[in-house]
Amino acid sequence: MAKKIIPNLWFDGNAKEAADYYLSIFKDGKVINTTYYPKSEAEGLADFQKDFAGKVLTVEFEILGMRFIGINAGPHFKFNESVSFMIPCKGQEEIDYYWNTLTANGGEESVCGWLKDKYGLSWQVCPENWEELNKKPNAFKKMMGMKKIIIADF
Repeated sequence: MAKKIIPNLWFDGNAKEAADYYLSIFKDGKVINTTYYPKSEAEGLADFQKDFAGKVLTVEFEILGMRFIGINAGPHFKFNESVSFMIPCKGQEEIDYYWNTLTANGGEESVCGWLKDKYGLSWQVCPENWEELNKKPNAFKKMMGMKKIIIADF
């Protein structure tokens, strides 16, 4: 029986670069495994994969105790907000760190603690006591008026 689910993230030829980027942000991370496309048709490479011959196919990495697999598979699919990863933060300093780092160099702020990083992957940067904050008067209205969550404003 499966013991965990590992998200696979589709990249347009830059999975290794993205994994290195995430490992630079989440300091406890590590690369677990890297696989490569075959070098020729004789080794199983399909015609549509010729541009990937011998290059990185997948990078399995771990951040904050969660495994991910980045796959280099071309421009066919893009990330969107229907899937995001929540980072429960211990306090404002941690929120600021993840928010500022993930929105830098082409990332985009959204609302309510949501953002997209420079690869288009969506994240929710929230305080770990989110449920408690949400019980305060007008919490939802306050949250809807924020981009980055400011704990002191609750």
